[in-house]
Amino acid sequence: MRTPSKAILLVEDHQELAETVGAYLEASQYIVDYAGDGLTAMHLGVTNTYDAIVLDVMLPGVDGLTVCRRLRNDANITTPIIMLTARDQLPDKLKGFESGADDYLVKPFDMPELEARLDAVIRRSQHLEREYTVGGLQLNLDTMEVVRDDQPLTLSRTLFNILHVLIRESPKVVTRAALERELWGDEPPDSDTLRSHIYNLRRVIDRPFDQALLHTRQGQGYCLRESGEI
Repeated sequence: MRTPSKAILLVEDHQELAETVGAYLEASQYIVDYAGDGLTAMHLGVTNTYDAIVLDVMLPGVDGLTVCRRLRNDANITTPIIMLTARDQLPDKLKGFESGADDYLVKPFDMPELEARLDAVIRRSQHLEREYTVGGLQLNLDTMEVVRDDQPLTLSRTLFNILHVLIRESPKVVTRAALERELWGDEPPDSDTLRSHIYNLRRVIDRPFDQALLHTRQGQGYCLRESGEI
């Protein structure tokens, strides 16, 4: 299986700059979604799963500081956020960090520096949590072990990766498109492949047990949560 590309949400209202940054990141094997205003950024940030968000401060409508703050406080989004701004004064940077930003990059900037900062915040975020638990189900990224109710479970690498995304995002619903993008980047297989994997994952983690944890939301996607959270 190919290594999944890193998914980035780029929020920048200056079209020429957005195209330049997007082209550079895509050439570096990132998958880039684009938003040109704050409302679109909030919608994409909540409904999709990204490895990082590159967020301009000055946006039409809702500014970047407000977008950052709402993603953090209202939607509980923990995705790493790098703020972009033309303001290089300390008070401006502090406002960014207070809003929930992980890093701050002043315009104009060099593309390799942006890529290096992206790699750094993504790497830090991936090391923050190495073990996940939902109900009696546990997934450990260091040992690659999955256990439910003290019973070891055997998963293929693809099923492990699907479970990792779902348990990491739990109890949120992960859309089919977001899940496919995390697994296969911009080269998803045919439409029945993910459905087959979900069937096999449910067979391993749910069927031998009394309570189902893996749920399908028709027209939305999939989520991992205890029945009481539904």
